[in-house]
Order: sequence, then structure tokens, then C-alpha cells
Amino acid sequence: MVKMVDISEKEPVLRIARARGRIKLRESTIKRIVEGRVEKGDVITVAKLAAIQAVKKTPEIIQLCHPIPIENVGVEVRIEKDYVEVEVEVKAIAKTGVEMEALSGVSAALLNIWDMVKKYEKDETGQYPSTAISDISVLEKRKDVQTFSK
Repeated sequence: MVKMVDISEKEPVLRIARARGRIKLRESTIKRIVEGRVEKGDVITVAKLAAIQAVKKTPEIIQLCHPIPIENVGVEVRIEKDYVEVEVEVKAIAKTGVEMEALSGVSAALLNIWDMVKKYEKDETGQYPSTAISDISVLEKRKDVQTFSK
């Protein structure tokens, strides 16, 4: 039998999770992002919006995730010499954690970056020899000891 974890007896508390990941890109692609010369548009804005949307849609793509009311999503994008790093923080007052939402947000942001810059990352055979998404992890997961009553 497949089933969700029963959280019916838990009390809602403030839940916070932070996740991070990165995408390795060519330096020339990074330069295009910084200079706003990516044909598909503003890579950073799209990545942030994709992260927020993915957080909200997590129960639709992670089969056993509980739908929970998301209170806040924060997305930071850092551009380095040969990679872009995305960090997502999710907050909710809920009976279960929000780490899957944070991980979904990071993953979606990185995938959207790849999609937007793939034209510049391909080699002459159409492959991506150096492009890679990596280091997706939960940096922090916590819950506030204060219980919220309804």
C-alpha cells in the first residue's frame, strides 16, 4: 500500500527550509546573462518566478507531498565566474516540513536557466559537454517551537 504520512494529529507550527543548487555554465554564457543578452529574456527574473511557482506546485509533482499553505518564498540568485547558484527559502505554518518545496523551487529555477541559455551552451554536435546542474541540497530545515492555534 502507498500512502501519505498521517499528520492529522500534529499541530501547525512555523516551518522554514532553505535549499541551494547550482548550474555550471560557460563563462561566455555567464557574461550574456549579466549583460542581458540572452535571446529568451531576463534569465534571473524567470528563474526566480519559476522557483516560486514550483514551490506552490510541489504537491502536484511530488506524489506524496501534502498540500500546505505557503506563507513566503524567498529566492536569491548569485552569479559567479562559471556558474549560477540559486537559493530558495520557504516558510509555512503547517503540520509538515517545507524542504521538498524548497528543493522543488531550486530545481525548477536551475532547469529554467538551462532552458534559457541552452543555445549558448551547445557544442558543434548539439551536446552540452560542460553544462551541469549540481549540489542541490537542503541547507536548513527548522520548525518554531511556538504552536499556532486556529
